[in-house]
Amino acid sequence: MVSIKQFIANRPTSARALATLVATIALLGLAIIVDPLNDTYLATASIMAIAIVGLSLLIGLSGQVSIGNSGFMAIGAFTTAIWAQHHAHFPLLGSMALSVAVSTVAGIVLGLPSTRLRGPYLAGMTLAFAFAIPPFIQSLGTFAGGSGGLYFPTLQTPAWFASAIGEKDNPLAANNTWGAAIAIVVAAVAFFFMANFFHSRSGRAMRLVRDNDVAAELVGVNVARTRVLAFAISAAFAGLAGSLLAIIQSSVLPQTFGVALSIELLSLLVLGGLGTLGGAMIAGLIAAYSDSIVSRINSWTGIDPVSNLGGSLKGIIFGLILIATMLLAPSGLAGLGHRISRFVRSRVAQKKALSVSETP
Repeated sequence: MVSIKQFIANRPTSARALATLVATIALLGLAIIVDPLNDTYLATASIMAIAIVGLSLLIGLSGQVSIGNSGFMAIGAFTTAIWAQHHAHFPLLGSMALSVAVSTVAGIVLGLPSTRLRGPYLAGMTLAFAFAIPPFIQSLGTFAGGSGGLYFPTLQTPAWFASAIGEKDNPLAANNTWGAAIAIVVAAVAFFFMANFFHSRSGRAMRLVRDNDVAAELVGVNVARTRVLAFAISAAFAGLAGSLLAIIQSSVLPQTFGVALSIELLSLLVLGGLGTLGGAMIAGLIAAYSDSIVSRINSWTGIDPVSNLGGSLKGIIFGLILIATMLLAPSGLAGLGHRISRFVRSRVAQKKALSVSETP
């Protein structure tokens, strides 16, 4: 009988595929059970997790600091929206693939200077990119909707899906569940790809470039190509997240993808844990439910949500949590979970060893 550890060690790709399938089925079941509002939160969490895991690869795996991924999300979102204006019946997967392709090209173009820039200079370049994209989109006028953005038909739920979940007579609930299901499945595929990439030859090359680019060159790694590849994949994931966001919301606004979104993505990544899949998942959930939690805190404490304190409460809480995480768990919440798990396992092992030694 093959143990779970042996199965994971001998067939890691199959183990990741099985884990992804189980998690996807569980989340889809949860999406069917919960109310429409929580379906919206699940969809948002999946979308943000896709963007954050792409940023995690760029910063955590390849060591390149970027504050421009909101720009790639904007490119993906507006590619989908503009295409939908002229091809209303184009397949959903085709629209997402097109957005990913355009975002990837943009990532390669932006990534080329990364072969020469380091640290704050690279961060400054990506920050300028994030600043430039929303005004550029607005300057396109009616082609991209200007400052008013673009709207397109609401995502249509297939009749078979509405019947299967028992919401045939409730279009709102069926649409929310369908949107959450699409986001969950796409996120599952994205995370499966990233899990395999983290353990691939290219992933190991990125770690080596991050730790010591001179040593990487000595062992035959093309440092420039590796850095550009990291930018391209990160941009592709951000573009996919932007495309999904546009599809779920049936609208896009340039203001949504400002610098504040880039900073939020970076902060969430640090909070969840750099270079980890679990950290990206945790960060996605935090992004989705933070507004709801802050609203409840305002309600419990009696703070006026439109006051200066109420309006800034989310930033205050988030900042305090981020500071506490950096002090108590520098590797993020995912790293803290691993530390707790290792501590529990070591304690259990010690107890077992003690009980064995005391047995006459």
